[in-house]
Amino acid sequence: MQLAAPTADTIGTPWLWGISIAVLLALLVTDFVVTHRPHKVTLREAIGWTVFYLALPVAFGGLLWLLYGGPQALEFITGFVVEKSLSVDNLFVFMLLLAAFAVPDALQQRVLLYGIVGALLLRGIFIAAGAALLQAGTWAFLVFGALLFLTALRILREASSGGGFDKEVSELRSVRLLRRVFPVTEEYHGTKLLTRVDGKRALTPLMVVVVAIFAADVVFAVDSIPAVYGITGDPYLVFATNAFALLGLRALYFVLHKALSQLTHLNHGLAIILAFIGVKLVLHWAHGIWPAVPEIPTLLSLAVIVVVLGTVTATSVWSNRRAARGQG
Repeated sequence: MQLAAPTADTIGTPWLWGISIAVLLALLVTDFVVTHRPHKVTLREAIGWTVFYLALPVAFGGLLWLLYGGPQALEFITGFVVEKSLSVDNLFVFMLLLAAFAVPDALQQRVLLYGIVGALLLRGIFIAAGAALLQAGTWAFLVFGALLFLTALRILREASSGGGFDKEVSELRSVRLLRRVFPVTEEYHGTKLLTRVDGKRALTPLMVVVVAIFAADVVFAVDSIPAVYGITGDPYLVFATNAFALLGLRALYFVLHKALSQLTHLNHGLAIILAFIGVKLVLHWAHGIWPAVPEIPTLLSLAVIVVVLGTVTATSVWSNRRAARGQG
C-alpha cells in the first residue's frame, strides 16, 4: 500500500509529506517538553533517547522497503549514514561553543535543541534550493561535486594542520553584531532568551550562544545537502535523512560528549567521504551525457562510507592509546 502514487522523481506525495512533517513537529514538541524544566542529563537518559532515535530510521527504512521497494530504502539508509556522520562533526562544534560560553549543564540540552531546530529550518531551505537546481539541469551535479571537493579539501587542510574551530567566540561575526546592537546580560537567566535589566530589555548569554550555533548551522547545511543529493535525487528522501539524522543529536551529544574529543581522525574520514560523494556526483553527470561512463551504485557507496568511518574510529583509538603510552 502506498500513500497515493509517487512521481517519477520522488516518492513524496502530499499525504506522505504532510504525515512526515506532522510527526517531525510532534517529536520536536516532545523534545521541548522534555527540556522545559532544565536539568543535567544523565547518561542513562541520554542512551535511552539515543536508542529511540536510532530505532526510528531503522523502522522507517523497513517501511520504505515494504511500500516502495529496496532501492528507495537503500538510498535512505545510505543517506542517513552520511548525514549522521556529518552531524557528529556538528556536535563537536556545538561542544566547543557550549564550553566557550560556559553554558550551565542544566541548559545545554535546551541550547542543543534550538540548534537542531535551526538546522532543520536551514536544511529545508537548502533542500528546496537543491531540488530547484537539479530541475534546472544536470549541470547542478557538477556544482554540487565541486562544492564537496572544496569542502573536503578545507576539512582535510584543517585536520592535517591541527586547526579547526579555534576562533574566539567573541570574534564570531554574528556574535559581534549581536552585542553591538543589543545589550547582553552577564549571567544566564534560566531558559530565557530575553530579560529586563533596569527596566530595559536585554539579551541573555543563552540568546548569544543560540545565534552562534545558528551561524554554524549555515555552514553545515551548505556541506551536508549536496552530500546527500549525491546519494539520492529524491527531495523527500533528502528531507527524511536530514530529519532523522538531526532529531537524535540532543541525546547523542551527551552520550558522545567525552568520546568526541577522542575521535582525532574523524575529520580525515569526513573529508574522504565528501570527496568520494563528489566523484559519485561527477560520474552521475557524465553518465547522463556519455552512457559508457560508469556510475557508483548506492550499495557500494554505503560500503565505502561504513568502511571509512570504521577505519578512522579504529585509527583514532589506536592513536590515542599510543599517545597515552608515550606520556606514561
